[in-house]
Amino acid sequence: MSVIEALYIFDEHNNILFNHVYTNRPPPPSTLLPLYLQHASPRPSVIYLSSTRPPTILFSITHDNLLFLSPSANDIEPLLVLEFLHRVADALEEFLGAPLLATKLAANYDLAAQVVAEMADAGVVCQGEANALRDVVETGPGVLKNLLGNVGLPGSSPAFAPQAGPLTGLSSSQPALSSQGSAIPWRRSNVRHTNNELKVDIVESVNVILAPSGRPLCAFAHGSIAFTSQVSGVPDLLLTLSSGSKGAGMGTRGDRLRNVMERVVFHPCVRLSKWSTEGVMSFVPPDGRFVLCGYEVDLLGPDANFTTAASAQKTMASLNMPATIELNSNLGPTGADFEARITPTSNSNPSSSSSSNSATASLQSNLAPRPNPFRAGSSSGIIGGDAKPSAAVLESLTVHIPIPALVRNISDLRPTRGEAHWNPAESSVEWRLPAKEFGGAGAVLRCTLQGPLADDDDDDDDDGGKNGGGILNGMSSTTYDYDEEPSRAPPAATNNNNNRQRKSTTAAPSLERLDAARRERHRDLMPTSATLSFAVKGRLASGLKVESLLLDAKKSRELGAQVKPYKGVKYLTVSRKGVEVRC
Repeated sequence: MSVIEALYIFDEHNNILFNHVYTNRPPPPSTLLPLYLQHASPRPSVIYLSSTRPPTILFSITHDNLLFLSPSANDIEPLLVLEFLHRVADALEEFLGAPLLATKLAANYDLAAQVVAEMADAGVVCQGEANALRDVVETGPGVLKNLLGNVGLPGSSPAFAPQAGPLTGLSSSQPALSSQGSAIPWRRSNVRHTNNELKVDIVESVNVILAPSGRPLCAFAHGSIAFTSQVSGVPDLLLTLSSGSKGAGMGTRGDRLRNVMERVVFHPCVRLSKWSTEGVMSFVPPDGRFVLCGYEVDLLGPDANFTTAASAQKTMASLNMPATIELNSNLGPTGADFEARITPTSNSNPSSSSSSNSATASLQSNLAPRPNPFRAGSSSGIIGGDAKPSAAVLESLTVHIPIPALVRNISDLRPTRGEAHWNPAESSVEWRLPAKEFGGAGAVLRCTLQGPLADDDDDDDDDGGKNGGGILNGMSSTTYDYDEEPSRAPPAATNNNNNRQRKSTTAAPSLERLDAARRERHRDLMPTSATLSFAVKGRLASGLKVESLLLDAKKSRELGAQVKPYKGVKYLTVSRKGVEVRC
């Protein structure tokens, strides 16, 4: 039977933070870490170590700069171990808070030991839901005392506690000391909240590659539905989504959603039969925040048409990009300048200075719906109430331009709006534009680059450097030619006139040849692509929307008559250097 043998956690300085052995005698962390680090980065998640005795398979993940390692000397399903490591990281975040830092883990070692021990028994995975672990993991003061069971103290062990029976005088209805846990594996028992809320956050990360002609080569959106449930009892929910215009003419609601949402991965709480037949998500949620599902969307779709200019423009408009980038290179008299132009699209609606702060875009925590509680510029809405989501808000607009490594410096950056700076360490130009300054005319960034030092030497003279001055290795040099039989020198005045005529006829062609040579050298130093990063609150690239979120009172348990949870929704589209324009 496949079992987890051990778990090792290291900090960002490769110091051991946590060591837990489940079964067998695995190699120690001091032996495994050097063997793991000897592989070049990026290191694979599964590494076969033949130098150990016996040979070991090493599984690894990285979470918040912490390294999780798990060795196995026997054949085991790789996905089982990797999923277990991810579940351990999520469970530690549930108890210690996100992000998971080395200082938190070191300060709460006893709590982490309980979590890791409860997730696997003798190496057999028995509990993977972080929310349900709250029923069996003790928190608060005195955790270490309870963990050790008050060893050595008389009468402190449960085995020596008085038992209920006719001779003891204790009531047999007294609750047992050990908790049986919740009947639902992913939800803790006896959930109680003062404020009952249901929040839906849909986040989509777009990745688009545009050809030099502006035609999209590929366009995908990776989305996730984050759900926050803070409802007392055991609620049974029904979430209905709408595909918008992208799924028009594809049959029933379920068919439209399944054609838009591809490669869907659900949380175990979702009833798959309901999704397969009706296209809705029926589930009993865990308590707190969790990821309900993840999906992928092909933004171009199978019917993308680029045969005509009108169809190509329509396809580009369906991507819902807030702006477009145009990159022009080899500009200026010597070809040392390049220009980046960013223009808002027709479907973008950037926030104005009168819009509310982005902090107000978070979902409100009121119990009852109120009419229009969100001002212009917010991205939230109430499900089932009178309020509707406001216009989309554009934030964090940034253009990154990778520069070839041969470029020595960017001597001049001239943005018409925003701020731009040159980063020599990463060899890139970063241009930030505030959303309130991003108007209808767009903005332009003009840069002048400097190549290697050899390209700046003006050693191309009129005669190719044979009979003139030049620069060689930083020193000026002059060469002369001598005739074996010196001829009779002409008068000085006649010689000067001839020199003036020769210079006037050859100066212009020499400058043209010099500029053409410089332009050709600078052509290889020009950037070949630019990436766009942005965040749009209140709109999704896929066009998905939450149509309704219903609480089934008949299937729910222990809700109470007064439980009427507030329901809110938020949409967010982000691009972290995801929109790439090639030239």
